[in-house]
Amino acid sequence: MTAAHLTARRAGPLRGTVRTPGDKSISHRALILGALASGVTDIEGLLEGDDVKRTAAAMAAFGAGVERLGEGTWRVEGRGGFSEPSDVVDCGNAGTGVRLIMGAAAGFDLSATFTGDASLRGRPMNRVLKPLGEMGARWICRAGGRLPLTLRGGNLRGITYILPEPSAQVKSAVLLAGLHAQGGAEVVEPEATRDHTERMLRCFGAEVEVTEAGGGRRIVVPGGQRLTGTRIHVPGDPSSAAFLLVAALVTPGSEVTVQGMLLNPLRIGLLDTLGEMGADLSVTNVRDEGGETVADITARHSELEGVDVPPERAPSMIDEYPILAVAAAFASGKTVMRGIGEMRVKESDRIALMAAGLAACGIGVEEAPETLTVIGAKRGNHLVAGGAAVITHGDHRIAMSHLILGLAAEAPVSVDEPGMIATSFPGFVALMQGLGADIAEAPPAAA
Repeated sequence: MTAAHLTARRAGPLRGTVRTPGDKSISHRALILGALASGVTDIEGLLEGDDVKRTAAAMAAFGAGVERLGEGTWRVEGRGGFSEPSDVVDCGNAGTGVRLIMGAAAGFDLSATFTGDASLRGRPMNRVLKPLGEMGARWICRAGGRLPLTLRGGNLRGITYILPEPSAQVKSAVLLAGLHAQGGAEVVEPEATRDHTERMLRCFGAEVEVTEAGGGRRIVVPGGQRLTGTRIHVPGDPSSAAFLLVAALVTPGSEVTVQGMLLNPLRIGLLDTLGEMGADLSVTNVRDEGGETVADITARHSELEGVDVPPERAPSMIDEYPILAVAAAFASGKTVMRGIGEMRVKESDRIALMAAGLAACGIGVEEAPETLTVIGAKRGNHLVAGGAAVITHGDHRIAMSHLILGLAAEAPVSVDEPGMIATSFPGFVALMQGLGADIAEAPPAAA
């Protein structure tokens, strides 16, 4: 074997009760707000994936005390703001991390240079830079708003910004900058996006005004606010839980329970879609943890039907479309995912990579700029063929999605660059093996 590959094969049913890693979006925000605050913030359940560790290191670079106390337990001692880093801030593959950090840093009189891995350096930052520039921030960067990028912050003015497309990252960057802007920040989003920043700001003592309007929202954060350290419990990541739930749905005889999963109403579009497809899902032990709703979700093997997923659902499940495409491959009929152009500017062009991977595994697919259509194999009275070696371009969600497909396909499926899975789901392979999955290092499936 010339390079590391992971290969997934059909085995027995998946069974067990597990807890997924902490939510990545909330983990990033807990570290950043803890660093902006005055005093100590204790965080439990922090996702210890590569992306979040990069954000933790960045907060230390901006002057906060950051300490790991145990597994998933971290302490951040904030100094009430950011100080200028003495070196380049390397955000690795963390797109959420770098965009939110740039927003937070823009409010202070400092210069900071950001870089990342090859994937992150290829991702445009213009959508965040535009509103920050309107507020008075300045920068120099590569063509197309790409890293490396040096940001000059301080002396920001207030802004009213209408999001041109749904993006919780852009919204959050503007709100974080607004904390230290003369006049604060107002963001209008025509379609509601995940609201973890608004919720967590309140936990740190900030004033946040949210008004619902016609399916969208208006969020106002007054300027000149000081945050106070607090205690944060990070719930289980629904984007990680999605792989386990779909694995159970497509693997005969399976029943898997995921404990403590985040049930934020702006993050459960996948559950709604799987329910429409006929998935046997049950939600129990609903409770509140740290201002967020969590619950235990049980998935059992199901006969799925293709559905039409409306574009307005995309913001609530944008990271789950790759694994939804896998569920659709095992369904009866056609599943059409609309309004998902955002997938083309993630860690990779996820529409193109999922279409290529599914096609290599014998599934009919059609792609358009904003749409992915998957023709389920079930109606043809045969299993998904599998038997492909999938090129992931270092995208963790592409890798995990095709490994789940391999667990129920006729022939094994392998993925390259499996080390990137630790970006969002450290321990993924061991957890899946504990449920009964056959996933292991092996030569490429098509070799």
